[in-house]
Amino acid sequence: VQLQASGGGLVQPGGSLRLSCAASGQDYYAIAWFRQAPGKKREAVSCITVRDESIEYSDSAKGRVTASRDNAKNTAYLDLNSLKPEDTAVYYCAARTYFSLLAGCVAESFDEWGQGTQVTVSS
Repeated sequence: VQLQASGGGLVQPGGSLRLSCAASGQDYYAIAWFRQAPGKKREAVSCITVRDESIEYSDSAKGRVTASRDNAKNTAYLDLNSLKPEDTAVYYCAARTYFSLLAGCVAESFDEWGQGTQVTVSS
């Protein structure tokens, strides 16, 4: 599966952004958003399991982030609200192309990655 992330940019603290991830090619079992700030490890933001459309959020994202998926457009979205400077990072979308009941919302369980889109929160 090929993943194309877009929608990043420069936004002031308190602002909002919508990130998009267009998927093409083979089907996938889960789609997720991760982010990586300079000097930090890549961390999960949200994961959507296609089978039951369940959504998992990281503790740092809860309340300020909404993940969704448009099956007809084969596109996943990540709405970022009340952005803070510490949200500055490269945001990646990723897909899991194999079935697993044990795979969690962690980078190691996703085998296809998009190129990332930069989000910068600054005044």
